Amino acid sequence: MLSESAPHPDPAATPVPTPAPSPWNLPNALTVARILLVPVYGWLLLFDGGAHVGMRWWAAAVLCIATATDRVDGDLARRRGLITNFGKIADPIADKTLMGMAFVGLSVLGDLPWWVTIVVLVREWGVTVLRFWVIRHGVMPAGRGGKVKTTLQFFGLLLYTLPLWSFAGADAWELAAKIVLGLAVLVTVVTGIDIVVKALRMRQNSERTAMKRARRAARRG
Repeated sequence: MLSESAPHPDPAATPVPTPAPSPWNLPNALTVARILLVPVYGWLLLFDGGAHVGMRWWAAAVLCIATATDRVDGDLARRRGLITNFGKIADPIADKTLMGMAFVGLSVLGDLPWWVTIVVLVREWGVTVLRFWVIRHGVMPAGRGGKVKTTLQFFGLLLYTLPLWSFAGADAWELAAKIVLGLAVLVTVVTGIDIVVKALRMRQNSERTAMKRARRAARRG
């Protein structure tokens, strides 16, 4: 879930070296492992209707491990020159799938309102589609707002995954979870709007668009 937030260059914007490295490498293995952890997290979260304290702790542990692999595989790929086309496609899929499983699973359990899950998922997948829509006009860089958004989402989902009802001072913990995730939703929406505005500006002002306008003007002349 950290791909959008990374302060270093976006992996999707980094060209694949020539000759391209083999897709059979450690960063891609970590990405695949993260994808495989998604159903594990989902099963642990939903076990016994989400009422099993031990399983909720295990689900939280899996969420932490899967999220950590995102940062590790990106750092390894850039440091060792192992960026591949497979990794550029699979990495964001792994991130969105893990995050989506968390939001949907928590809504299925009734821990999160469905409108929260719908708003976040529409934003996340919509931005992914938008990036592909403008990719011929330029690469949308990851912004600082994305880092805040991703951090808030992670801690909010982690708190909701944990069996807070079993904690001492459960009411305070549950209030903290609502505040963190509420801030995450707010930042998610605001950064989503910002990305849409930047994408439209990029498409309108790109060199490709300027060339198209010049060709149309030449035909009219």
